[in-house]
Amino acid sequence: MSKLTIDDITEIRAYERERDDFRRHVIALKKRRRITVGPFVTLLFENRDTIRFQIQEMARVERISSDEGIQAELDTYNPLIPEPGQLAATLFIELTDEYAMLEWLPLLVGIETAIELHLGEGDATTVVRCQVDPDHQRQLTRDEVTAAVHYVHFTLTPEQVAQVQGGPVRAVVNHEKYPHETELLPESRAELVADLTGSPPA
Repeated sequence: MSKLTIDDITEIRAYERERDDFRRHVIALKKRRRITVGPFVTLLFENRDTIRFQIQEMARVERISSDEGIQAELDTYNPLIPEPGQLAATLFIELTDEYAMLEWLPLLVGIETAIELHLGEGDATTVVRCQVDPDHQRQLTRDEVTAAVHYVHFTLTPEQVAQVQGGPVRAVVNHEKYPHETELLPESRAELVADLTGSPPA
């Protein structure tokens, strides 16, 4: 999956003309790519369209029009576009109540290192642990409290990609304070296969 360039980001007035259609497309895409694990943790598996939407919306809201400003956004978000054999996800801790945040964010320190994909079932299950950029981890997690948003990556071997294709796949939070898992629906698994193989979903 190729990274975005300045030429891929539409100027604000032109973006307004395509925004409604593109927004509907991305909402439908995110519905297939958003995996809820337990009561309030969500993984959104990113691809080129979700990241382009993020950058276009940032440029629209903040009125970013210079090449330098757009390039700064590209430098921030392009790493979340996965290469073949990789997956990239935004991890959201979706707590809107202040008291719940005060309770849970200290308890969930280290959650960004506890995300796993379990491929297959029974004795044939393979566990793929997430990877976190060390600089990112230092910025978003302190010893006493975690952030509500993290970015995680997964790197799979060709054999593991075949397991994703064959299913089942479970997204697992293997954290002592939040042990939850969810089996991916076929349409979500198809999106992951598209990322891993660099081809459109079947």
